[in-house]
This record gives sequence, C-alpha cells and structure tokens, in this order.
Amino acid sequence: MTSPPTSAASTVQEREAWRWLVRRHTPPGHERPGRDRPGCDERAFERWLAADPRHPEAYARAEAVWICSAAPAARLAEEESAALAGYLARMDAPASRRRGPAFRGPAWTLAMAACLLLVLWTGGWWQPQRWLGDLRADYVSAPGQIRELTLTDGSHLVLDSDSALALRFDGRERRVELLRGGAVFKVAHNGQPFVVGAEGGEARVLGTEFEVRRLRRETRVTVATGRVAVRADETAELPQAVLHAGQRVAFADGRLTAPEAVDSGAALAWRQGWLAFYQTPLSEVLERLGDYYPGRILLLDDDLAARRVTGSFPSADPHAVLDSLQAVLGFRQRELLGRVIVIH
Repeated sequence: MTSPPTSAASTVQEREAWRWLVRRHTPPGHERPGRDRPGCDERAFERWLAADPRHPEAYARAEAVWICSAAPAARLAEEESAALAGYLARMDAPASRRRGPAFRGPAWTLAMAACLLLVLWTGGWWQPQRWLGDLRADYVSAPGQIRELTLTDGSHLVLDSDSALALRFDGRERRVELLRGGAVFKVAHNGQPFVVGAEGGEARVLGTEFEVRRLRRETRVTVATGRVAVRADETAELPQAVLHAGQRVAFADGRLTAPEAVDSGAALAWRQGWLAFYQTPLSEVLERLGDYYPGRILLLDDDLAARRVTGSFPSADPHAVLDSLQAVLGFRQRELLGRVIVIH
C-alpha cells in the first residue's frame, strides 16, 4: 500500500483531479484556447494519471462524487422549500394542534434538526455543479466581494459579488462567458469583436460601457454609454436588438424582450455599494441581495414574492436590508444555523 499523502499534496491532487474532470466533461465548442484543446486532452490526461500512483485514486474519488452527488443534490434542492415550509408550519402551529409524538420529547427534536440540517447541507450549501463551473472560470468573486479587473486587451471590467466568468480570446474574437452573476464592461477598441455570452444569448459590443447580468429566470443587458447589439441566441439569422445608452433588454428561452428605458446609473449603483430598485418584485430583490449574503435566502410565500419594492439599500449589510424590508412589508424571517434565512 502507498503511504497516505500529506494534506498539502492531497489538496493539490484533488484540485488537479477536479480540473481534469471538468475538462473531460466540457461540451465540444466550449474549450478554452491553449488549455482544453480537442485531441490533446486524453493523451495529456493519461500522462497525468501515470505520473503518480495517487492520481488515479484522486480522479476516481472526484468522479464518484460527480456521479453520486449531482442528482441527489438537484432533487433535494427542489424539495428544500417544501421541507422548510413544513418545518416552519410545525413550529408556528399552536401546541394544541401538534398531533402525535412530534414535540413530546428531545429525540424528535433532535431528529427534526438532523433532517433539516441534511436538507440544508445537501440541497443548499453543497453545490458540485457550481464548484465545477468555478474551475472553468478565469475570474470569480466571493459573496460580498466586488472585483475590478483589466483584461489583456486593455478592457476594464467590474465583477459583481458572487459572480464568475471565463475568457476566450483567440486572436479573431474576444469572447467572455458570464457563468453566473453580473459584470460591467468598458471595452478597449482594437479592431476585434468583443462578445459577452450568457446562457441563452449574447451581447456584441459596438462601442460602449454596459452590464450583463444572469438572473434565475433571464439574462439582462443594460447599456450605460454607446451601443450594444443583443440577440437571444448565437445564431446569426435570429433578429437582434441594438441598445443605446439608458436602455435594457432581457433574453431567455430564445426570446428577446423589447428595449426599455432604465436609469442606468441606478442599475449599476452596485459598483458604489448600493442596490437600487424601482417597483421590483421582492423575489428579485432577495435574489440580488442573496449575492451578498454568504449563505441562502429562501422566500416561501408566492404572494409576498410579488410585492413591489422601491428604494436604495447598502449591499454590505444584507441583514440590515432585510430588517428594513420587514418593517415595510411585514413578513417574518428566521435565520437557521447562521447560514440560511427563511422569509415567510
């Protein structure tokens, strides 16, 4: 038997194993030039496996987690809201309405806590798909972190909290893939097209400063200065919208909305530490606020989700924002395990 690796060496091997796993599962056409070149991966992968007897073990562990975790985590994530809603309903029910042995002793309380912890941990915090996506990213920001970056072509970008993107500059086109979150781009002109892609569409620069933001149900493009051409798919034949300063469109499922006028200064105020909303559904407000909270914010009331919010809030203190919203809207909130806030 081989001796156990040191913790530092083990960490390096595990990280390399996950990178190889991502490369081998990356769909054709999404490879990053110079790193994930088609035709070279398998030979390079075999050399990496043969370089150290611990490499096959590390890769096998990573692949086992990949196979075993994706489906259960997705299923539990879908069940998470229902499980928490039932739990909170039991907690809020009067003692006379709690039937059976549910709250008669510490054993049930411990069992309930253990089940809740399992749902939150597996369905909420443990997100292997997200981690694997980050391994494909060139730049990542943590919750609460805003990063200012200058790219190799001289373009400037500001990466919002809890965001990730990958670069694909190949000498013919400068392409950025927004994997999650949002970013503002100020593009340097060098004669090459600059394209920002997100799931379901892309924005092609015609000379501008603009934001691309992925939300749960759609991706939005907001223009601060100049012009941007936006289409809801990468297919050139599909119609596109040309946005000017102070305009926004959204795309999802192959559909592109009509341009609408927006206050781009307010929309991009997150760069100065403020989240500004005008007649915005509470569900969207909490989604944006969740980018700055190092855990999960769950909203369990559909009627409450549709309530409209107008105001500007400091992004650095999500708890203070929730307290302000609670005072106006009258909802209840509970923080569980210091990492999950439930609103109902």
